[in-house]
Amino acid sequence: MKILMVCLGNICRSPLAQGIMEKYAPNEWTIDSAGTSGWHASERPDTRSILIAKQRGITIDHQHSRQVTAEDFEFFDIIFAMDSSNHSNLIQLAPEESVKNKVRLILNESYPGENRQVPDPYTGGQEGFSHVYELLEEAIQSFLRAH
Repeated sequence: MKILMVCLGNICRSPLAQGIMEKYAPNEWTIDSAGTSGWHASERPDTRSILIAKQRGITIDHQHSRQVTAEDFEFFDIIFAMDSSNHSNLIQLAPEESVKNKVRLILNESYPGENRQVPDPYTGGQEGFSHVYELLEEAIQSFLRAH
């Protein structure tokens, strides 16, 4: 299975989601992350994301941000959006109608049909990053139990 994690800048939420999924998913799966914007292209994850991941035994400091491409919609089986804004942007970026069904809100894995959002912790403190980590870990484990 090939999974892409997507947030706005690909420096806070989606790098954490990628790291968590890589920790728990089968080794043969391909996991990546990207952002709907290119504001932080080629940057490493936010230091607060790196720290919260490291505290939980996950290394994400090797990742570099990138923007979602049209090719991602063909390559990946599932594209997880962190919030409804990311979801809407991904639907707009989709090169054709047939790939739009690959885009899902990640928290629907742990809260089916509720369309809950993973809050963007960028402007907050470390506690926000801890909360995001917990939400993502729960959603990813729910997804993996179902697959």
